[in-house]
Amino acid sequence: MSEKKTVSIVGASGYAGGEFLRLALGHPYLEVKQVTSRRMVGDPVTLVHPNLRGRTNLKFVDPASLEPCDILVLSMPHGVAAREFEKYQHLAPVIVDLSADFRLKNLDLYKKYYGEDHPRPDLVGQWVYANPELYREALKTANYIAGCGCNATATILGLYPLLQEGLLAPGPIFTTVLISTSAAGAEPSLASHHPERAGSLRAYKPTGHRHTAEIRENLPGHPELHLTAIATDRVRGILMTAQTFLRPGLSEKEVWGAYRKVYGAEPFIRMVKLKKGIHRYPDPKMVEGTNYCDVGFELEEETGRLVVIAAIDNLVKGTAGHALQSLNIRMGWPETAGLEFSGLHP
Repeated sequence: MSEKKTVSIVGASGYAGGEFLRLALGHPYLEVKQVTSRRMVGDPVTLVHPNLRGRTNLKFVDPASLEPCDILVLSMPHGVAAREFEKYQHLAPVIVDLSADFRLKNLDLYKKYYGEDHPRPDLVGQWVYANPELYREALKTANYIAGCGCNATATILGLYPLLQEGLLAPGPIFTTVLISTSAAGAEPSLASHHPERAGSLRAYKPTGHRHTAEIRENLPGHPELHLTAIATDRVRGILMTAQTFLRPGLSEKEVWGAYRKVYGAEPFIRMVKLKKGIHRYPDPKMVEGTNYCDVGFELEEETGRLVVIAAIDNLVKGTAGHALQSLNIRMGWPETAGLEFSGLHP
C-alpha cells in the first residue's frame, strides 16, 4: 500500500483538472507525473493555479507528449474523451474521466439531453459511475471510472435513502440547485482575468439541465424529477433543495431511520439538522474545499411535505473529490486518503 502510483492529468488547466491536481499533490499514494494543456504548453501550472505555488514545479505539456503512467485522468470538454479515446486508452490501466462522456448507460437519455447519438456506444458499458455511496462494490474492480455531474451528485445523495427505503409518495419530485460560477466549467484563467463576467460564463437555462439524465438513471425507481438550476455569485458550492411528499402515515422518525440506515457508515455524508445555532441546515460555505456532502431536511407535518437539502463543493465532492474517492476504492487505499480536509469556519 505504501508504493506510490503515477498519475497524469489531461486538461489540467481547467477547474476540474486543476482541482484533481490539487488533491493528487497531497495524496499519500499518488505521484503526479505529467499534466497537459494544449494552450499553455511550457507554462508552469501555477500560472493558472496560483494556489499551488510552492507545492509543485510542474509545467504543462502537450497531450501528444504523454508517457505511460499507472492512472490517467481525463478532464476535457464534453465529447472529446469519447471521440479521442484511442489516443489515451493504452497509456494507463486505470482511467478516470471527469467529463460527461461515459456517465450515462441509457443511450436514449444521452441523445435526448446531449442532442446527438453517443460517439462510442461500444464503450459505455465498461465504465462505472463514480458515486461511491451507490456503487462502491463495482468501483473495487473498475478500470474505467466515469465522474459524476456536480448537480446530479447533490441531488442523488440528498434523495437516495428516501427512495431506496420507499418513503416517498408517488408523484413528481421538484428540485432546485443554486449553483456557483465554477460549476459552469469555465477556464480559471478566463474567470480570474474577468471576474465581472463570472455570471455570464455560466448561463444555465432553468429547464432541461443535462444532469437530470444522471439523476433519473441512478435514483431507485427512476422517478419523475424536474430540475431547475439557478445562478448565484458564489465561486464554489451547490445548494440543492427538493420538494417531496412522504407516504401517508410516515413521520420524521422514519426519515431519520432511512438516512441512518443508508448513510450510517459513509465517511463523507454528514446529516445536518439542528434545533439551535445559526448553521441548522446544510450550507455550501461549510463544505468549501471538502469532500463532504451535508444533508438535511424539514418535514411539514400537517401536509406530509418533506423538503430535502444537500450542500456540496461542486469541484470536490461534485467533481474531483468523488473521483479520487472512487479511485481510492479501486486501488485498495483508505477511502478517505487525500480527502481529509474538514473545511474552514468562519
